[in-house]
Amino acid sequence: MAILVTGGAGFIGSHVCEALLARGEAVVCLDNFDEFYDPAVKRRNLAGVLGHSGFTLAEGDLRDAGVLEALFRRNQVSTVIHLAARAGVRPSIRQPALYADVNVTGTTRLLEAARQAGTPKFLFGSSSSVYGVRTGLPFKETDEVDAPASPYAATKRAGELLCRVSHALSGMAITCLRFFTVYGPRQRPEMAIHKFTRLIEGGELIPLYGDGSTARDYTYIDDIVAGVLGALDACSGFTIYNLGNAEPIRLRDLVGLIEVALGKTARIEPRPPEPGDVPFTCADVSAAKAAFGYEPRVKIAEGLQRFVAWYRARGGTSA
Repeated sequence: MAILVTGGAGFIGSHVCEALLARGEAVVCLDNFDEFYDPAVKRRNLAGVLGHSGFTLAEGDLRDAGVLEALFRRNQVSTVIHLAARAGVRPSIRQPALYADVNVTGTTRLLEAARQAGTPKFLFGSSSSVYGVRTGLPFKETDEVDAPASPYAATKRAGELLCRVSHALSGMAITCLRFFTVYGPRQRPEMAIHKFTRLIEGGELIPLYGDGSTARDYTYIDDIVAGVLGALDACSGFTIYNLGNAEPIRLRDLVGLIEVALGKTARIEPRPPEPGDVPFTCADVSAAKAAFGYEPRVKIAEGLQRFVAWYRARGGTSA
């Protein structure tokens, strides 16, 4: 029996693959190594698992039904952990059709391939972006999520709905995990913490959108991985859980903590707010705690220190 991890060469996916292998699972990683960012970075993400006897790398596109059919035929898949997606709020506004194709069509085909193969469990990597612009804090899984603020958010909500329908029609146990702004080693290079670290370290201007008062619930990768494994073990019926840190921090304060971690001062370039950005996110994680003991442990200051240490250990490069 094997666990199929889609997007397994990415930031979250590569960490999940490592954690699954560490606890004795066989892992099949499906990734198409697209050029959203340098494919060499994703290949380096897998450097620690490529030689593992329990690891299989399958290169292919999620939208290719033939690739999926062959993958399930060759492997006895006990669970799918679906993390592959076209990511990012801002680029989704420029390329909405591409995001719909990858995230909605790809998820539809994967769910159908899993159903046809009789796979009993399916985890879907969703996003806090489904909550859109809201006034009530914290965000709860029972909140209405019918007003996404970007095409990316809309595709993630669509994925959740497809999962709900698939469960209702097939009985497959499906859990949707709403990730809240994940950071840590291997974070994608265009994401705020990685980008700010790189620019401050190099003495370059950092673009600061808005007045710095927007706040995000930044969640360290180790806490996310623990949540994914907990949800995997608890997966039954159809469920949705938030995985966050439950301690939002304002953008201006985040920059200050990165300055402390680097021992350098940021040069700020003020910019107007961007379309699609939401003013704040904050996770209520009580449901995940009750279901499988989820408890975020890494505070933002410690997490940033760890990230900077990882970044510098690579000679100040993103790869």
